[in-house]
Order: sequence, then C-alpha cells, then structure tokens
Amino acid sequence: METNCGLPFLEGDGFVLRSLTRADADAMLALLGQPGVRRWWGIYDSARLDRDFYDPAWAYTYLVETNGDVAGAAQFHEEPEPEYRSVAVDIAIADAYQDRGLGTKVLQRIVRYLIDERGHHRVTIDPSTDNARAIRVYEKVGFKPVGVMRRYERGIDGQWHDALLMDLLAEEFERD
Repeated sequence: METNCGLPFLEGDGFVLRSLTRADADAMLALLGQPGVRRWWGIYDSARLDRDFYDPAWAYTYLVETNGDVAGAAQFHEEPEPEYRSVAVDIAIADAYQDRGLGTKVLQRIVRYLIDERGHHRVTIDPSTDNARAIRVYEKVGFKPVGVMRRYERGIDGQWHDALLMDLLAEEFERD
C-alpha cells in the first residue's frame, strides 16, 4: 500500500513504518522533544520541523508505530547522482521504546527496503561520537566505522561535536 509520498508501508516485527504526513506534526514535535531524542537531534519548533521533515526533495521520513503509538521516526536521503548513488539514514526512537531492540529492527527493515527495493549499494549513518548506544545498534545491523567527521554538528549546548561516519555495503548486509 502506498502513502501520500509514494513510500510503501513497511511492516516489521511488532511495528509498522508509514510515511510522515502534516497531520503528524504534533506527534513529531513531541517525539523530538523527549530528552533521549532531543539530546541527539536538537531543539525543534514548527519551522525547523517543516525544513527537516516535510521537504521530500531533501528527504523521506517514516513514522515508526507500534500498537498505535508513535515509537520513533526513520528518515533517508538519497544521492541521485549516478556516479555517487547512495543513501544516508537517520533514526530516532522514543524514550519509552529505547533499549528494547526496536531501533535495531527498524533500522534492519529500512536498510532492507533501501537495498532490495530502491537499489542502493551503500547506506551511511552518522551518529555523534558520544552516542555509544546508537553506535552499538548500527554495528549490530552491520554498519562499519569509516572515520570521524570533526566538529560536524552543533549540539543543544551550542558547541560543535564530532560524528562517526559509518557505512554498510549491500553485500555486507545480513538479512534476518
């Protein structure tokens, strides 16, 4: 089944991924405002939400739902240039759903979709070097560290922080 952005619904073990819509703005702001998410994603208001989540020319966003609850979001950005074709992903899991394996399952499902159905040969992700929990999840899925991007993003503390560039090649991805 297709959503309004042309993204198919994706089902996983105990969750569904559906395309983010404008009607989800309050739910997204609530998710992004949770302490365990805000720490890594920064502070959001409706203007930043519009810029980062509702511009399909820049990125596609899935809402993660489990038992009717918003449990997170997963976003991807495709590089369309044929010589550099690849995809970058981001994921946010609601505080109440962290440390339950949901992030690993969601990331596995979206990576499988990006490789098998959208034809990508390489997927990247770029957690903060301080985000050990996220890095462990990404390594479980098969991502490997590529290098540190110094002073990559500004944190909610106003300081620049390093990020770890990680990638996963299609042939390295182990399907569940």
